[in-house]
Parts: sequence; structure tokens; C-alpha cells
Amino acid sequence: MASAKNSKNGTTKKSYLQGLQGMNQEHLEEELRNLYQLQRIDSLIDEIRTLRGELPIEVQELEKTIEGLKTRVDKQNEEITNLDKMISEKKNTSKDSTASIKKYESQQSKVRNNREYESLAKEIEFQKLEIQLSEKRVKEYKAAIIAKQELIGQSESVLKEKNKDLKAKKEELEEIVADTEKEEKALLKKSAEAQADIDATLLDAYRRIRPNFKNGLAVVTVERESCNGCYVKIPPQRQTEITSHKKLVVCEHCGRMLVDKEILDEKKKAPTSKVLEEHAG
Repeated sequence: MASAKNSKNGTTKKSYLQGLQGMNQEHLEEELRNLYQLQRIDSLIDEIRTLRGELPIEVQELEKTIEGLKTRVDKQNEEITNLDKMISEKKNTSKDSTASIKKYESQQSKVRNNREYESLAKEIEFQKLEIQLSEKRVKEYKAAIIAKQELIGQSESVLKEKNKDLKAKKEELEEIVADTEKEEKALLKKSAEAQADIDATLLDAYRRIRPNFKNGLAVVTVERESCNGCYVKIPPQRQTEITSHKKLVVCEHCGRMLVDKEILDEKKKAPTSKVLEEHAG
């Protein structure tokens, strides 16, 4: 796999040099300057699109969380309603048992033998047990209702905070969408203008390299004697070639084009983004 990558990079490198044969130093230096300027512009466009792309996901996640909390509250309320019904049923059972006890006690005074009396006594005892069981269940159901009401309170507290966060995120998203669309349009115009000043072969190579890297960096500077794309150390001779601006140098490890970090002069300052500065951090 590595050899295939190196072969690809080597082939690409060769095509760059062939396409730039015959350029004088002044011309090449200007090409590299324009190319690096284009990279800076396109990187800002990438960052703005990333910034805009993350917020909708955050909004969606908050909406999903809020929906889950609402479902939880609704379920707890439904269970409380069912518990209230069960409490009512148990209270009615107790009333029925109490009425049955009175009836059986009245019948006991009219029985003709001990067997009938004992039979009624057993019925009375059973109804008293039914009352005790109903009262126990009512207490359990009431305790369950209190516990569920506490859960509802906690969920509603979290729900309130999440709704507040969602409102803030939506407002931020609306603001960023409005800002980024305007700035992205302006940067796309600058990108098109920068591309018009770059050699067609060099521009084609730049376009083919960018998709190979997640950060879209096809042109990078040398920082601390290393490629600022893959961070592999660059030999001193290659560094000299880069700073002299006499030839196009490609990183032998990652295939990115290397430029001197001081290549942008005062006439072509590095572009900035107000949107990214405002939303930094």
C-alpha cells in the first residue's frame, strides 16, 4: 500500500515539474504565491462550511433529546393516571368489603346454627383481609406516584434547560447561516479570481491533491524544518530549494506542495474570516 502511494506521489511530482518547465524564477515565485493565497482562501471556505455543518447536527441532537424527555414525561404522567385509577379501584374494593362485612354481621344475628355463624365469620374475616390488602396497595400506589412526580420534576427541569439551549443554538445557527452565506460567496469569488492567475497545470494538480486530505491542504509551508501537512522532516537541501522559490518542491512523504511561509508579501496578505473569528472557541 505504501509503495503504491509513493509511486502515485512520484508520478504526480513528475507531472508538476514537466508542466512548469521553462518558467523563470520570477514567474514561478508568483505562481507559488498565488497558489498559496488560493489555499488560504479555500481553507477559510472549508472552515466556514465545517462551522455551519456542525451547528445543524447540534440542533438535531438537542431536538432529539427534548423529544425523548417529553416522551418520558408523557409516559410518567400516563402511569400516574393509571395508578390513580388503581387507587380508586382499591378504595371501591374497600367500600364493597365494608358493606359486605355489615351485611354478614347482620346475618350472623339471624343464623340458626353454629355452622352458618362460622361460615359468615370466615366471610367477614376474608373481607377484612381484602380491606387491609387494598389499603396496602393504595399506600404503594401513592408512593409510586410521588416517585414518578419527582422524576417528572427532574425531567421538566432538564427539559427547560434543553429548550433554552435549543433556542440559543437555533438563533446562533440562523445568524451563522446568514453570515457564512454572505462571506462564503465573497470568498468563492476571491477563489475564482486567484485561480485565474495560476498556471493551468499547477491548478489542476492542486485540485487533484485537495480531496486526498481531510483538511483539504494541498499547499503547506515548512514549519520547524518539517512539512506542515504530515510533519515529516525535510532535508536541508530541499529547504533551501523551497526558500529560493526557484523550483516547485513536493513533500516526498505526503505529496503536498511546499512553499516558504514568508512567500506572501504585503500586497497579498493572508485572508481572514470575521465569522470564524467571532465564533472561535
